[in-house]
This record gives sequence, C-alpha cells and structure tokens, in this order.
Amino acid sequence: MEEEWIKGRGAQFNSLNRFDKNKMVFEHIEGLDEPYLPHKQTQFIHVFPKSILNKVESNDLYHSYSMNAYQGCEHGCIYCYARETHEYLGYSAGLDFESKIMIKMNVVELLEKAFQKKGHEPLPIMLSGNTDCYQPLEREYKLTRAVLETLLRYRHPVSLITKNALILRDLDLLEEMAKLGLVHVNVSITSLNEDLRLLMEPRTATYRRRIEVVKILSEAGIPVNVLIAPIMPSINDHEIPAVMKAVSEAGALTAAYTFVRLNGSIGEIFTDWVYKAYPDRAEKVLSQVKEAHSGNLFDHRSGARMVGEGRIAESIRNLFIVSKKKYFMGRIFPELDKSKFVQNPYSQQMNLF
Repeated sequence: MEEEWIKGRGAQFNSLNRFDKNKMVFEHIEGLDEPYLPHKQTQFIHVFPKSILNKVESNDLYHSYSMNAYQGCEHGCIYCYARETHEYLGYSAGLDFESKIMIKMNVVELLEKAFQKKGHEPLPIMLSGNTDCYQPLEREYKLTRAVLETLLRYRHPVSLITKNALILRDLDLLEEMAKLGLVHVNVSITSLNEDLRLLMEPRTATYRRRIEVVKILSEAGIPVNVLIAPIMPSINDHEIPAVMKAVSEAGALTAAYTFVRLNGSIGEIFTDWVYKAYPDRAEKVLSQVKEAHSGNLFDHRSGARMVGEGRIAESIRNLFIVSKKKYFMGRIFPELDKSKFVQNPYSQQMNLF
C-alpha cells in the first residue's frame, strides 16, 4: 500500500521524544476523532533566553562561538543534526522541528551584553550553528539583519551558514563587513538534482538559485565556502565533482564536505524517509552509512563522526580531494580578522562630539 507523502515537509512523522515517558498514538480512528496533524500549520513561538553565545569546544570544528536567533527550522532538511535539540524543549525531532519554531526576540540585547562583558574574546561566531538564520520567517522578523548590524557596529567576525537566497537582502552589510575582513559565507549545496532537493530539503532555495547566490556574493568580494554536506552514499555522493565544478565557476573560493551522521531520533526519521523516498535503494543506503560508522547510523567520536571510516568513506574522501584539486587549485580563503573588535562602540561615538 502506497503511503501518503506529506508535501512541503522533510520528516514524515513525529518521532518519540527520548525524554518522554508516554506517547500519544491513535490505535484506531473513530468517527469523532480529530487527527493530530502538526504539519498543517507552522507555529512561531516567541522566547526570551538568558544567553545567546555558545563556546564551541569540539575538536572537529575551529575555535569559535555559535549562536542561533531561531530554534527549529522551516527548511525541513531530513538529515539535520539539529533536530535532536527540539527534544530538550519537549517537542519531537520530527515534524515538530520544522513546524514549531522558537524566535529569540531579545537576541540583539543578549549579543551586546556578551560583547561588553569584560574579557570577551572576539572569536568568529558561527551564525547559525544549528538552524538556518535565513529560513523563511526571517523575512518578517529580520533578526539576522539586526544581528549583522550589531556585529558590524562592534567589528566582530562572523561566519554565516545558509541554503536560502534571502541572504542577498543583506548584501549591503555583508559587503561592508567583507571590506573589514569580518565575514565568511558558507552556502550549503548538497546536490544539483531538484527532485532530490524537494524530497530532502523541501523549503529551501533551488540549487540553481543557490549557485546564483554564490556568484553574486563572490562578485561582491565576499569570501564564499560551499558546504557539500552531508554526503549520503548512493544518494548524492556521485555528484561531488559536478557540484564543485559549478560552484567553482560561480566564484567560490573553497569547498568542504561532511559524511552523513544520523544521531539519536534522526536515525529513525531518516530511515522512515529513505524507505518512502527511495524504496529501491533504502537498504543499501542505510547499510553503507552503518559501514562508515562502525555498524551504526551515527558516530560520536571526534575526528571520525564528520567524515566516517572504511571503504565507502575513503572513496568519498578521495573523490572530494581530487575534485578540489581540479577546481580550486590556487584559491585562498582568507582568515577572519579578530583585531578590529570594538568592545564599546557607543563610547567611541560619543568621543566624536
């Protein structure tokens, strides 16, 4: 029996929150029952956290901070490692993650408070480390633009990650920051196959549009890195050379990749998705992912979790290395400048009078 596909969503169900003792289910539908359909409408929830910057301690990532103006993501990418964070809020990593979005209304206030704290080290900020800072609701709330204005005021370095063309709205700020060596942009392009995108990343910009973003940003002098992430064996691994060729021609200075890792509930969500989206190869995909992660769908070990191990992972790594040498030889990705940070720009402005 063909199962119904929930269009416009990546996850096709709500996985069980690992912190919950009970689970709500429909054993059978009565005539008066009103089915729980969390995917029908996205809810935006205003929150006011006490802090906004998180120090990144992982050996897999460079020394930095991460911050997120939003929690949860409308883009609905099926593989997103951030899905699990929704469970800490009492929600599911499945449909809830992409339909219940937290909006951190006091993000600028918290950011300025962090910058003005004595001893603040202006390490680059990853914006966003978990959810896309240019997801569709940013058009209305404009928190990312407000954050960029704050970063520019304090001369604080930042590295943005997105798969949405909405970033071009802030081209004026990004150009000014680039002239000061304060910004990198990481554009995520996992494939060139639009049919795959619609299933895997349903509410994101098209791949053609993302390549246009790379071109426009690069022509404006903004350093662009393209993330081919994650690489999924037997789904998009064969596209590595084509993606790297396309983004190189668009002006990207470098590229990077990660191997898919399906931690916690994401393994269950991805497994359900791949059997529905690609039933002909689902078992092969899952088997190859497990082969690269010591028999599991995930790997928490530093140094191995991002790239995998074994025959499949090594083949992907070699293909990426060869492609990078071919398409990015001689290009230099500049470091962010931490020396221009101004801890109290308001006092400096007052000194002008």
